[in-house]
Amino acid sequence: MNRKGGLFSQEPANEYISHSDPMAARQIEKILSVYLKEAADRPVAVVCIGTDRSTGDSLGPLVGMKLAEKQPTRFHVYGTLADPVHAVNLNEKLDIIHHNHRNPFIIAIDACLGRTKSVGSFQIGKGPLKPGAGVQKSLPEVGDVHINGIVNVSGFMEYFVLQNTRLNLVMSMSNVLAEGLSYLEKAAGRRRPHLSPIQKMTGRL
Repeated sequence: MNRKGGLFSQEPANEYISHSDPMAARQIEKILSVYLKEAADRPVAVVCIGTDRSTGDSLGPLVGMKLAEKQPTRFHVYGTLADPVHAVNLNEKLDIIHHNHRNPFIIAIDACLGRTKSVGSFQIGKGPLKPGAGVQKSLPEVGDVHINGIVNVSGFMEYFVLQNTRLNLVMSMSNVLAEGLSYLEKAAGRRRPHLSPIQKMTGRL
């Protein structure tokens, strides 16, 4: 789980999409496709941060699991329920990603807390997210692009709030986000360059 920028944050403006919008998945694809143009021929790693030991923080692993089940060929998925990326192993997982892929373009996903009116929304923006900030942990920043899933309200006893987030909301949000990423992956696959069998197997371009 990470903390969003404050009122006077100097971070670039982000796009917000409600998971309840019928066109949410397509909007996610549309916004991310603009950022993905910067990736060019770089391998794309989707890093889904979180743990299934906390309801609210399980958004990332759920998205990773659902996206991996779709068997993407263009994106490399890290962080699932079976093999999560979380505070304890984040540095190790990032080392593995950079070892497996040369100069990867990383889409980082994590849950966060925010304003009441934003709960259930995705915040998408350029640049990294700061995992662990919401629970006072010092971890490396992650991502060329970030997606924050706002799962509950911030401001008081945040660790407790995250633990007591409704699973129904997290599941619904994970379904929408995985679908949007799947649309994006398929569109990127249609634009991908010709790769040799070894490049397809290793992800190195």
